[in-house]
Amino acid sequence: MKYYKTIFHITCNTGEPIADPTLLQTIKDVLSAMAAETGYEAFEEQGDNLCGYVQQQLYNEEMTTACIHSLPFEGITVTISTQVAEDKNWNETWESIGFEPIVINGRCVIHDTHHPCTNEQPDVIDITIDARQSFGTGTHDTTHLMVEQLFRLPLQGKRVLDCGCGTGILGIVASRLGASSVVGYDIDEWSVSNTMHNCRLNNIDNLAAYLGDAQVLNGLEGTFDIVLANINRNILLADMPLFQSRMSPGATLILSGFYQDDVPLLITKAQQLQLTPIITRERNRWCMIGLNN
Repeated sequence: MKYYKTIFHITCNTGEPIADPTLLQTIKDVLSAMAAETGYEAFEEQGDNLCGYVQQQLYNEEMTTACIHSLPFEGITVTISTQVAEDKNWNETWESIGFEPIVINGRCVIHDTHHPCTNEQPDVIDITIDARQSFGTGTHDTTHLMVEQLFRLPLQGKRVLDCGCGTGILGIVASRLGASSVVGYDIDEWSVSNTMHNCRLNNIDNLAAYLGDAQVLNGLEGTFDIVLANINRNILLADMPLFQSRMSPGATLILSGFYQDDVPLLITKAQQLQLTPIITRERNRWCMIGLNN
């Protein structure tokens, strides 16, 4: 698979380096999270700069530029330079190390195969996730918010749709919480493969994942009781009508992948589609919205 390497050059508006290392790291963290929602799959730091890797077929300079302009920081400048990357798995180093187990509300522990779970409590759900060039381990605030909300939903016997499934974590949690079936899709073939790999790790046999964008929904049969979408704001705004068209009467739509400032815009769009807001939650400026059909 062929990749581009984008270098995000981060400076003060004056052109000087950012003197506060904590601020610089926060900017890198937020930038990588936002860039991941536009197709970037892996990142590495090079001094004050952040390098991102994206499949050539998914690279969109306009979306990358829009991502930079949406950064919620004043007094900084981010410029980009993009070139063809060496053909390799840019997540390989991170994947070989893995991530420390994550406990969500004392009810779910998420870990990878490098960090086996020692949990012995029968009421705590144990989820194994190997992230292979895919987004969604629970380390990001948006994934954390989505998993938290899944525990608040009556999932027993429900049909669930996971839009932009990434590692498959949301669909896997939904299945473990009693969903009768789960359908996921993602524009990244690595994510579709990774989702099915993680299903096997967790002995999940009622989840199917498809390659493509929201147009995949046009080829699916039936409607869904729960729709999950942890994607960036612009894609949510564009795809929400399709989500709503596949929701059963009384179905619930859970959205994340955006900031607190984006909530009014998303709620306005939802209300235009006759969707009723039922809950909004925030974690480190990232937000989740729940809506009923």
